[in-house]
Amino acid sequence: MSKESSHRVAVIVDAGSNPFELGVATELFGLRRPELDREWYELVLCTSEPAIAMHNGFFTLTGVGGLEQVDDADTVIVPNRPDPEVPPSPAVLDAVRRAAARGARLVSFCTGAFTLAAAGVLDGRRATTHWRWAELFSTMYPDVLLQPDVLFVDDGNILTAAGSAAALDLGLHLIRRDHGAEVANAVSRRLVYTAHRDGGQRQFIDQPLPPVADTSLAPLLSWIQERLAAPLTIAEIATQAAMSQATLHRRFQSELGTTPLAWLTAERVALACRLLEAGEIRLDAVARNCGLGTATNLRIQLRRRTGLTPSDYRRRFALKL
Repeated sequence: MSKESSHRVAVIVDAGSNPFELGVATELFGLRRPELDREWYELVLCTSEPAIAMHNGFFTLTGVGGLEQVDDADTVIVPNRPDPEVPPSPAVLDAVRRAAARGARLVSFCTGAFTLAAAGVLDGRRATTHWRWAELFSTMYPDVLLQPDVLFVDDGNILTAAGSAAALDLGLHLIRRDHGAEVANAVSRRLVYTAHRDGGQRQFIDQPLPPVADTSLAPLLSWIQERLAAPLTIAEIATQAAMSQATLHRRFQSELGTTPLAWLTAERVALACRLLEAGEIRLDAVARNCGLGTATNLRIQLRRRTGLTPSDYRRRFALKL
């Protein structure tokens, strides 16, 4: 996204919508961020009725625009469903279909995937929803390629997040897609929120977890981040943590929802992104300095996580000094 352009985000609020997801969208895309020195998003809220009661009647939303605001939005965030078996209003479904037909980016948080599926825009597409509703979703919408145990799914112009907290992960992912890793990291720091969770990490599903020590992994993560360029092995990390490799894997899964290797690779790719944004043009130097080893591996890992080649990423996000 260029500094001169403004990306319009329309958030549809329907009867019973969860205020948390509305707050996530407002925080990420609605607040001004002058410290970033760039054009930010233009956020609008829209409803099908003049007054919409939020989930459990916590409050009633009034004074926002109608669904016609969806028709010129670049990104449309659809409403989640308090009862997934009850479809959204016909007016909301029509607005979502119109947005899909003109190629707008569609986003759902938590049970919002039911809204997208009810609108008929998810058939044959990858998506996720909260683990609690995954079985019901698959029963109701068998033509959707549901991925029930990930935090979020990026399927091009349709993106779905698994739960309320995963909405933050998906929102930061969108900012990373639009503005680059450095800006996304700056926003996550403002939120005092981790930038480590990517979409492929598992949801924290209600199931027994092995016992773990009370101490946090934070000191170990900092130690690793200071040595990303080094040829670290899982055995060396386990030795530094004074635990077996099996225990290390259990700790990472329980505290971060991912494996040590996946977390390490994600951190290295994030560092590679920052180096590319800073203007480093030698791919072998980037690969060496972030610990990915070779330019070939850098290309593979970067494309896997951003969908872009190193040269495309640099062209899109390199800092203009």
